[in-house]
Amino acid sequence: MSDAVLDPAGTLPDVVDLLRGRRLAVLTGAGVSTDSGIPDYRGPDSPPRTPMTFQQFTGDERFRRHYWARNHVGWRHVGRTQPNAGHRALAEMEHAGTVLGVITQNVDLLHEAAGSRNVIDLHGRYDRVVCLNCHRVIPRTELAQRLEDLNPHFADEVADVEIAPDADAVVERTSHFVVAGCAVCGGMLKPDIVYFGETVPRERVERAYAMVDDGDALLVAGSSLQVQSGLRFVRHAAQTGKPVVIVNRGTTRGDRHATVTLHAGTSETLTTLAATL
Repeated sequence: MSDAVLDPAGTLPDVVDLLRGRRLAVLTGAGVSTDSGIPDYRGPDSPPRTPMTFQQFTGDERFRRHYWARNHVGWRHVGRTQPNAGHRALAEMEHAGTVLGVITQNVDLLHEAAGSRNVIDLHGRYDRVVCLNCHRVIPRTELAQRLEDLNPHFADEVADVEIAPDADAVVERTSHFVVAGCAVCGGMLKPDIVYFGETVPRERVERAYAMVDDGDALLVAGSSLQVQSGLRFVRHAAQTGKPVVIVNRGTTRGDRHATVTLHAGTSETLTTLAATL
């Protein structure tokens, strides 16, 4: 193994030189959305967080009630956020033909809002809810009204709270919150989001692999790659001989597979790439 592979740290000109003339598949993480006001889980300045697991959500009514109370407050914040310069730059590069599409680990839909058309929402979407029994999918706005009717003024009483990732909010007192079941079958409702401990649907994974295969290089932006759901695409690209560029504030689990890594913010870096590639 060469020194270049052992130490892939580079500069922005290195990134531009490597990616120029190539069609890019892009993998994004929470770091892309922090400039829009949505915090991440593992950034250098992020406080310690313990996300709820699928097993906790489905197996314990207290966890489930606590989650829905927090989500009832937090999801509105995500709906009010706007795409930042990084989201817009990726959409611009897609329209120009430089970017084939975006595989995102985020659930905030800001890539779509910025104008990206070929987006794979790897971990789902915050604006939909699914019944785990009959599999009916409803808009989150529909459930919002039901939760408001069951818990009048709850969101207003705890409006001044810290917003957490994944359309969540830090709310402590939730024992009195009333959870809604499926309006059709009475089954358990869950956000259409892939929780920790849950598997990304195979069809979604296969589409993401196909996007990586169709590209000439893989650009990772704003992801620490701590979870396998994103890291596998970096490994796949490296194993198939495609250049891998990782742009992130801080080291990532995928750095050893990268051709070039750049420790920088995504908004400014992606804006530069859109202007120069």
